[in-house]
Amino acid sequence: MHKPTKSQEELAELFRAELTTGVGRSLKHESADKHVSGEAVYIDDRLEFPNQLHVYARLSDRAHARILKIDTAPCYAIPGVAIAITSKDVPGQLDIGPVLPGDPLLAEDIVQYVGQIVVAVAADSLETARKAAMAAIIEYEDLEPVLDVVEALRNKHFVLDSHQHKRGDSAAALASAPHRLQGSLHIGGQEHFYLETQISSVMPAEDGGMIVYTSTQNPTEVQKLVAEVLGVPMHKIVIDMRRMGGGFGGKETQAAAPACLCAVIARLTGRPTKMRLPRVDDMQITGKRHPFYVEYDVGFDDDGLLHGIRIELAGNCGYSPDLSGAIVDRAMFHADNAYYLGDAEINGHRCKTNLASNTAYRGFGGPQGMVAIEEIMDAVARRLGKDPLAVRKLNYYGKDERNVTHYYQTVEHNLMAEMTAELEASADYAERREAIRAFNAQSPYLKKGLALTPVKFGISFTSSFLNQGGALVHVYTDGSIHLNHGGTEMGQGLNTKVAQVVAEVFQVDISRIQITATNTDKVPNTSPTAASSGADLNGKAAQNAAETIKQRLVEFASRHFGIGPEEVEFRNGQVRARERYLSFEELIQLAYFGQVSLSSTGFYRTPKIYYDRSLARGRPFYYFAYGAACTEVIVDTLTGEYKMLRADILHDVGDSLNPAIDIGQVEGAFVQGMGWLTTEELVWNAKGKLMTSGPASYKIPAVADMPLDMRVKLVENRKNPEQTVFHSKAVGEPPFMLGISAWCAIKDAVASLGDYRVQPRIDAPATPERVLWGVEQMRTLKQQAVAEPQATVVA
Repeated sequence: MHKPTKSQEELAELFRAELTTGVGRSLKHESADKHVSGEAVYIDDRLEFPNQLHVYARLSDRAHARILKIDTAPCYAIPGVAIAITSKDVPGQLDIGPVLPGDPLLAEDIVQYVGQIVVAVAADSLETARKAAMAAIIEYEDLEPVLDVVEALRNKHFVLDSHQHKRGDSAAALASAPHRLQGSLHIGGQEHFYLETQISSVMPAEDGGMIVYTSTQNPTEVQKLVAEVLGVPMHKIVIDMRRMGGGFGGKETQAAAPACLCAVIARLTGRPTKMRLPRVDDMQITGKRHPFYVEYDVGFDDDGLLHGIRIELAGNCGYSPDLSGAIVDRAMFHADNAYYLGDAEINGHRCKTNLASNTAYRGFGGPQGMVAIEEIMDAVARRLGKDPLAVRKLNYYGKDERNVTHYYQTVEHNLMAEMTAELEASADYAERREAIRAFNAQSPYLKKGLALTPVKFGISFTSSFLNQGGALVHVYTDGSIHLNHGGTEMGQGLNTKVAQVVAEVFQVDISRIQITATNTDKVPNTSPTAASSGADLNGKAAQNAAETIKQRLVEFASRHFGIGPEEVEFRNGQVRARERYLSFEELIQLAYFGQVSLSSTGFYRTPKIYYDRSLARGRPFYYFAYGAACTEVIVDTLTGEYKMLRADILHDVGDSLNPAIDIGQVEGAFVQGMGWLTTEELVWNAKGKLMTSGPASYKIPAVADMPLDMRVKLVENRKNPEQTVFHSKAVGEPPFMLGISAWCAIKDAVASLGDYRVQPRIDAPATPERVLWGVEQMRTLKQQAVAEPQATVVA
């Protein structure tokens, strides 16, 4: 039964109405209802295949040892076991390193960290596989491990060569500066703690192929690595990824191992195979955010203006390169944050230790570089007895020669000073600073702290070739639209934003659009959903595909109705062809009968980007996103405990594609960044075993850790001047660094014990224990600080 045709008057009225689901609207996440109801399907929710195997991994209990013997015979004594494999059973390439070799799928000859996979057992249930894996006999000869990043730095024990950014003569600038400070800082790592642990499910297909359902941010890389471990071409492997239960960078490279193990076992047994890591095993096996050790030497004048600086950034990479080259590079790129450094030398070192190979994490090294310079800003302010915000503003990038970074990229369209002024006013910074000083003067044990810190974050992959995206759009004859793109949905709302882009191009309601799982046989050669580039790359590619189809429709309508192309207009699900109105689906049906292609691929590559590594110069970032956060805390100096009282945030997302999703990203990123720098402490024992391997010992921030008063605002009327998708800006990573303000506020509270003239030594994360140590340090140094303020030990 056909729907009754609307009259021309009704169609004209609909045409004049406003589209409510295109870009710039606060639409809810496309899977929001499913998330809340529990209907969203993740890998572990998929119906199991008949005859399916479950995999459990036997892990190394040594940080560094030679494997003398592996006996898997005892595994087969347990009923239900199908196979137990070691490195010798991998039919193709053993190494699954994402960029450089160094990551064997199963340990071969040597184990290099506690938690490395040595044996994998597949059985009819996970519990059976676990019992069998623990029955395997493994004999080791212990070797000396390197577990300390400082030891690795001193001995030049690196996974990759060091790199340097240099501008001017930092040694001369330091020597001639009126004031000079040296210091060091340890910055802890961070567990991703995605709710869904690493998981893959593999089904053997025809002709030696595999269908791989996997929770990954990087489908093409998993496709490539599965093909390599099997020794087959990539076209034999199909990756299907509908949604992740969180990623945060932890599934950019390290989702590959479960997928590859399942594929190998599926090949050897001919049976579908699934591997889901238990939480404790996931935390033991996978790498974290890179811990960093920082040393700095800074020269400045009486006002706090930087003259010269040298920073040594030593990333604790774990046992293999993984993505450490690019991660330490990004830490170096962001060692300036929002500041002109003067004559500068930034050295980045990739230290090798016998720990799990550390990997991508939201911010990708940028946060570690930014923590370092914010520590320096506070230290300079304490030495001079100035408000840290005044020192920060003085050193912001300006104009002319003061707007070029230490890697020679010009800082364009800089919103930092304007945003700081707006946040200073809206957060009542000056008034609260005075009120806090008064409170601290009369409160002997409870001390308040306040910090306003900026964020300038470069958007683009630092590996330039990754700055490309693809999409596929079909329009069916009923006017419904199928959308597929190379990005992956991990809860961040990427699919919603890309659908809004396509809805905007066609001027149709988003309900017409169905986004399907990211799939390598629909959009090939995808870049990882990382570097905050998901919407930038895939949104632009989808826009390109949709515009191609729309242009075909315009040309067809122009021919069909004998009018000019400029007289064809799409709006609110209707199409105006001069004075005639028809619904979108009516035009689609006409175009189909007119033999017009209603399908198109789309592609986008980011322009302007280049970086000459030999010269350490270039434009590695297409643009910068800006933010600022003002956080107030209260600290109990008797226990080191603290509470976040208030956070005021102003963040720049250009012309927002979806303000509701963007605000959610800003809020979540701030809390995650705050957690990294306060409660989330990773602890290894003297033998290299991770002791904080579950929620009982590893403290992610909870509702009670949120600021009591949290105010988030997006910068208004500031389109991205660059030609991004509808002039928006990336929002995934930049707001993570807003959490640095919480760490600085805690140190500000403790600094009040020394009349704000001494910078307390509180490494990150600032756990209550470290805060208490900082309090004790301040009490010890207070008399010295009062008697000799110019000679105090800082940092």
